[in-house]
Amino acid sequence: MTVCAIEMTTTAPFTISADGSYAARLAGEGEARYAERWTLAGPEPYAVPLPLAQPEEADSELLPLADGRVLIHRRVADRHAFALLYPTGAAAGPRTGELQLGGVDAEEGVRVFLLPPAPDGSGAFAVAASDAVTTLWQVAGCAFGPQRVARIPGRCSGGVWLDRTGRLLALDRELEGTVKAVAVDLGRDGEVSPLLQITEDSDDRLLLAEPDSGLLLIRSDAPGEPRLGWGVLGSSRPVRFPECLRLGAALPFAVQPGQALMPETCGVALWLPEGDIGLWRPADRHVFRLAAPAGWLGGAGMWSPQGRLHLPCTTAETPCGIVGMNLPAPPPAPVRVDPPPPPSPRPVPLQQAPLAGRQ
Repeated sequence: MTVCAIEMTTTAPFTISADGSYAARLAGEGEARYAERWTLAGPEPYAVPLPLAQPEEADSELLPLADGRVLIHRRVADRHAFALLYPTGAAAGPRTGELQLGGVDAEEGVRVFLLPPAPDGSGAFAVAASDAVTTLWQVAGCAFGPQRVARIPGRCSGGVWLDRTGRLLALDRELEGTVKAVAVDLGRDGEVSPLLQITEDSDDRLLLAEPDSGLLLIRSDAPGEPRLGWGVLGSSRPVRFPECLRLGAALPFAVQPGQALMPETCGVALWLPEGDIGLWRPADRHVFRLAAPAGWLGGAGMWSPQGRLHLPCTTAETPCGIVGMNLPAPPPAPVRVDPPPPPSPRPVPLQQAPLAGRQ
């Protein structure tokens, strides 16, 4: 099961673990915030509060691991501290255990943020981005506190895993006034290679990737304005910008897994500016618009390989719930299908995109 969360505000309100078994969010209101873990693997979801003696700041980030612990990133002045929270199950005393993992110092102007859950479910990474250089830190799953794993020239944002092993990471790098998605190979000491180069002057960002099919969801201004597009990792075919994805500030937040070598059949869920949900496949020429369920924690969801979208929701009647949506039946398979890409240790840059007249 592929799970994704999208950053719609400063911090994502709800983040799902790499294997889909847990999720975490900051619950509470105002100055009474606390971490809350959701268990999603059983027949019914349930939430476990993880409060501490002091409430959490509203800008704290949470990331659930596959073993049920929750990584928290807190900012204290110019230091960014990381810890693991977990329920103790003790009959008396604190209900929440906390394991300190150390921290990272960051000067003014350096943005520090967590990457999406690593594919192995046990590691966690943070990015410290300044105008001149971006440092990638492993903050969980390592032996001795935060460890620096890569330094990348330029200011990076975003963050998308490109494979199931956690070796290849895509970041959107701003360098000399232009933003291009690049691939960072953690198996080669953070070696950087181009990923998206649609035109020389365009800003080309990677929003989501699905490793099974190779489907990439992209935002680029190469067509003359920022547009959503799609491509296939390792393919020689160009990025395409379907007219049906001309949806303003719409953002994809989940992609259907399990469609090996069939990117055009993958379901994609989009958060629409009106607050509704869009369902789309690359093989389709339209977007199915659906009303968001009550209490949806907007911008979060996960697909099953069978094409069912699961959306986390919280209401007064159901504080911890999952609402399912089915993807409509796909159209007939396209006549032309890309052959499987040859094995490659790192992504192949996508070719020049058609800027008009292609669906």
